[in-house]
Amino acid sequence: MAFRLSPHLTVMANAAQKASKRLLRDFAEVEQLQVSVKGPSDFVSQADLRAEQTLKEELNRARPGYAFLMEEGGASGSENWTWRWVVDPLDGTTNFLHGMPHWAISIALERRLPDGGSEVQAGLIYAPAADEMYWAEKGTGAFVNERRLRVSARRDMSEAVFATGIPFGAVSAPRRNAFSRTLAALMPQIAGIRRFGAAALDLAWVAQGRFEGYWELGIKPWDIAAGMLIVREAGGFATDVGDGDPRETSNIVAANPHLHAKLRTAVAEGMQTQR
Repeated sequence: MAFRLSPHLTVMANAAQKASKRLLRDFAEVEQLQVSVKGPSDFVSQADLRAEQTLKEELNRARPGYAFLMEEGGASGSENWTWRWVVDPLDGTTNFLHGMPHWAISIALERRLPDGGSEVQAGLIYAPAADEMYWAEKGTGAFVNERRLRVSARRDMSEAVFATGIPFGAVSAPRRNAFSRTLAALMPQIAGIRRFGAAALDLAWVAQGRFEGYWELGIKPWDIAAGMLIVREAGGFATDVGDGDPRETSNIVAANPHLHAKLRTAVAEGMQTQR
C-alpha cells in the first residue's frame, strides 16, 4: 500500500502503525491498565497517553515545525502555524477498556488558509484490531487499505442504517433532549440506528457504505477531522447542521448524497428544542 501514499500520508501511516503496536499489547492486558476519569463516563488510560506520545514523537520527527492539536495534550507549537496535526490517539477508549475491539487512531493534517481558517488536507483512521486503515487526501479519493471507498447508494430512508453517539452523563440536558427528539423522529422512518462508540470509525464506515449516515452533537475536532475528509472523498457529505464547519460548531451530520439533507433536517429540528 505504501507506494500509493503521498509523503504526508506515509508519515501518518507509519506513525499510526508504530503507536498501534503498543495499543494492541495494552488491549491484550487491558485489566492491568491504569485509568483516570476526566468526567462522567469520560476516561483516559495510560494507553491513550503512551499512544499520543508516540504519535507526537513520530510526526514531529518527520515534520518538525508542524503544530499539534491532540486530545490529551491540547494545542502546541506555533500559533502562526501553516500545517497542523489533529490527533486522537485512541478513539473509543471506553470500548478499549471494556475489551471491545472497536477503537481507532485518528490523524488529520490541516493547512492554514489565507483568510485565517483551515482545511483538512489529509486524513487517516486506523483500526488496529481489524487491521483496517482508512485514508484520504484532498482531491484524490478515499481508500481502505488498497481498496477504493464509495458511500452507500441507498436512496430510501426505509433502507437506511444511521450511526450516532448517544449522550452520556456529562452531556447537558438540552443536548440530551435534542438527541431524544431526533431519535424519536428518525426511528419510525429507517431500518436501524447503531451506537458503536467510536466517532472516527462511524465516519469511516459511512465512507465505506456500511452506514448511510452518522450524526452527533458536541463532538470534538480530533474525533471528526480525518473522518470528514474521508467521507467527502468517498462521495458523501459531511457538514454542520447549518452552514458552519463541524470542527468549529462541534455538531456533525455525514451521509451519502441521497440522504444527507433528510438526516440534517431531522437533526436540525431536534436541536430547535434545545432550551
